[in-house]
Amino acid sequence: MQTRKILGQSVQYLLHLLFPRTCFACGCDLSAQENGPLCPLCTHQLKKPGPYICKRCGVVLKSGGASCYACRGSKAKKYTCKMIRSAFIFNTSSRALVHGLKYKQADYLAAFMGESMFKQFAQYPELAEVNLIVPVPLHPRKLRKRGYNQSELLARSFSLQLGLESNATCLVRTRDTASQTKLNRQGRLANMSGAFACIAPGVVKGKTILLIDDVATTGATLEGCARALRQAGAKKVLAYTFARE
Repeated sequence: MQTRKILGQSVQYLLHLLFPRTCFACGCDLSAQENGPLCPLCTHQLKKPGPYICKRCGVVLKSGGASCYACRGSKAKKYTCKMIRSAFIFNTSSRALVHGLKYKQADYLAAFMGESMFKQFAQYPELAEVNLIVPVPLHPRKLRKRGYNQSELLARSFSLQLGLESNATCLVRTRDTASQTKLNRQGRLANMSGAFACIAPGVVKGKTILLIDDVATTGATLEGCARALRQAGAKKVLAYTFARE
């Protein structure tokens, strides 16, 4: 047993010597003992949103309070996605992982990110009522180009850790929407209106759904997904993302 352990460590050091790994965020060399994609310092920079967040959309409230302007009072009732929570704030460390997964073909990051989402999930008991996980879908054109849906990979890793059913086929994107980056909040909501459809109502009917995505910005994409799921008979739709802008 001891010999096998020593042999395994030797192989690990040899691989590290031949194929040195660097931190996805700061680019420093990772030690042979480091299994994750970030160095210890950058891993420490993965911060939970807070200490004050909007009780509906989860955005950080820098001046305190219970709700952001967009969700304050009766305005919260207009949203179909009833709650958004995130594992981490969108900063240098979380952005590096999201961009690596999304744009650099580093699909192996999903295992680490999904596990990290699971570890943070216990801090949100308000999400405990969910009984089905659904990833935000990609349009087939983007899926062919990227080769995978990053949200589906996150949902798969997260659901395995949580021990909850995940369904990546019941919700589809019917329209290849324009980039959201240059749109304001209202523009994003309009851009996502009617962009999704639930093609398996029997799967979601009566269920409390947890949408999974990489990043929440205005919540427009999650809102579009939630509307399609509710129209198909879902009881309630909540959302959980890796990072929150």
